[in-house]
Amino acid sequence: MRGVVYDSFGPAEVLRVAEVPGPEIRPRDLLVHVKAAGINRADILQRTGAYGNQSFGESSLLGLELAGEVVGVGSEVDDVSIGERVMAIVGGGAYAEFARVDRDMALRLPDNVSFVEGAAIMESFVTAVEAVSHLAGVGHGRAVLIHGAAGGVGSACVQVAHALGAVVYATASASRLVDVGKVGAATVIDYGADDFESVVASLTDHRGVDAVIDFVGGDYLPRNLRSLRPGGTLVQVGLLSGQRDTSIPLNLLLHNYLRLVGTVMKSRGVDEKRAMVRRFSEGFLPLFVSGGLKPLVDRVFPLECAADAHRSVERGGGFGKVVLAVN
Repeated sequence: MRGVVYDSFGPAEVLRVAEVPGPEIRPRDLLVHVKAAGINRADILQRTGAYGNQSFGESSLLGLELAGEVVGVGSEVDDVSIGERVMAIVGGGAYAEFARVDRDMALRLPDNVSFVEGAAIMESFVTAVEAVSHLAGVGHGRAVLIHGAAGGVGSACVQVAHALGAVVYATASASRLVDVGKVGAATVIDYGADDFESVVASLTDHRGVDAVIDFVGGDYLPRNLRSLRPGGTLVQVGLLSGQRDTSIPLNLLLHNYLRLVGTVMKSRGVDEKRAMVRRFSEGFLPLFVSGGLKPLVDRVFPLECAADAHRSVERGGGFGKVVLAVN
């Protein structure tokens, strides 16, 4: 089968399509003919060597989420049939024509969702549900600040928080303010022109928000903590700033009894990933049928143009997910 490979860590140019061995399924697996695969920043970090030789999955191929058609089922799978449309999270291997999928990390694709749209759902919305609902405890009437709100996961966080009945404040570039507002943000702050800490203080009459979901890190961290009400929660999902080290105002953390929680899906164990998928499936998957949640696809590239897809994500400025059309 065809798959995207690279011979050494490096820029997007190292990616190429080659013939690779097909996956062998185990008793609780599905074999999926991949139709589309989502691009995630974790893929770029892996390509550039940020994880070194660590192995977080079952395949050395890139790709953490996919949508496609089931063409094989393991001997212990009795609730999925060949020919069904699914979307899934995988431990690597989505950038290929066929992929092995753990049955418990695959969900049936709603009839009103295309393969390309399905490839933009799982990693983004499962992560969003974990951060916004499960870890931050955002609910009706709560106020939440979401950074990086135009990105694939950030825009999913906005939608999830809005669906939960929260008041959503978000940050984005000037060109994406209207887009982010349309998916559920009550106020969108231009991070390039305005100080989000001051704006949030004004919007909340200096009470602060109940939760902050951050993908930036670095010097955002103390500003995020100062933007929280007493007892509030900061969920750190990413480090787009590239700054791994920063100062923490521990006196504020203690005095206001704040919670700082880190989360990432790639390094989670299989059982934890299954639980995350289950929480998403039970509480939020039906909203894709009703229209309460919508997959957001920014750009679509063919498998042969995986390098261009990675460059698009690295440039940023889009709205939603970048997707590879595999077939």
